Amino acid sequence: MSKEEENQFGLVYDGAITENEIGKVNIYSVNYMLNGLKISANVYTPANFDETNQYPTVVVAHPNGGVKEQVAGLYSQKLAELGYIAMAFDASYQGQSEGQPRNTDKPQNRVEDIHGAIDYIVNYKGVDRNRVGILGICGGGGYTLRASQTDKRIKAVATLSAFNTGIVRKNGFLDSQINTITERLEDAYKAREDELARKEVRYTPNMLETMTPEEAKKMPFDLYKDGYEYYGITHKHTRSSFAYTVSSNIDLFSFDARVGMEMINQPLLMMAGKMADTLYMTEGCYEKATGTKNKELFLIDGATHIQTYWKPEYVEQVVNKLKEFYAKYL
Repeated sequence: MSKEEENQFGLVYDGAITENEIGKVNIYSVNYMLNGLKISANVYTPANFDETNQYPTVVVAHPNGGVKEQVAGLYSQKLAELGYIAMAFDASYQGQSEGQPRNTDKPQNRVEDIHGAIDYIVNYKGVDRNRVGILGICGGGGYTLRASQTDKRIKAVATLSAFNTGIVRKNGFLDSQINTITERLEDAYKAREDELARKEVRYTPNMLETMTPEEAKKMPFDLYKDGYEYYGITHKHTRSSFAYTVSSNIDLFSFDARVGMEMINQPLLMMAGKMADTLYMTEGCYEKATGTKNKELFLIDGATHIQTYWKPEYVEQVVNKLKEFYAKYL
């Protein structure tokens, strides 16, 4: 039996809630509509939750390829244990949320998903709409930065292992595909035409299906090596996938999370592993955040990108930093 099957809520992270109990942190599955699509989310409420009280609240945006039952759920539960209402949601077209073709991954959708999550949570029982923060993880971090530029309902902005998805899709990881941009764009438009003609929906390769564990261990980048283990073995979930529609590249190639960073005037906390091969993305966005008077770059000694998702000693550091940050600004 898999972790997903063992847990009635489908949660796959360590220490996950197994049942709702009076007086403890509880989890509630909710759905809400966004632009005609039903969005699926989990709301975590703190111990001894009283809906007549007003609680600070944090929305958590999941990584690329991830679902709400993985790392987004872990940090939502940790925040609820600190006394916050927290909500992890599945991006539209992904996870349990509606949308066709499946695993469409367009930046405008991911940003709108965050606005939609805020729309929903500010009206949830017990939420203090004047104390709403956000935590964006990996790709969810890059989209959190973009959403926070205009959505001032978000009072405190935090990212963990932020990933600048558009730049990586366009240039390749660490600029490894920068010489094939035109060819891949031409292919993306061909895929778009095929979708419109209802011929087929083409997807990018999913390394969880095309690669063996032995091959994964030989990959040059920790991000993908660790990612294979996390998403394919230790925290596997049936609705999680590295594959996305090839046509999504049309929109991804023109997205850069660094653009407009000066519009973030809310307090900003950006966290990343000091050993992460994705650290340059956090640093690139942080450098452009010139519009806020309160910003901090917090580096986690020894941690790689994926290790911040699950390794207890790194998770503890992240939670302690979030505790300090949200207590100050929410």
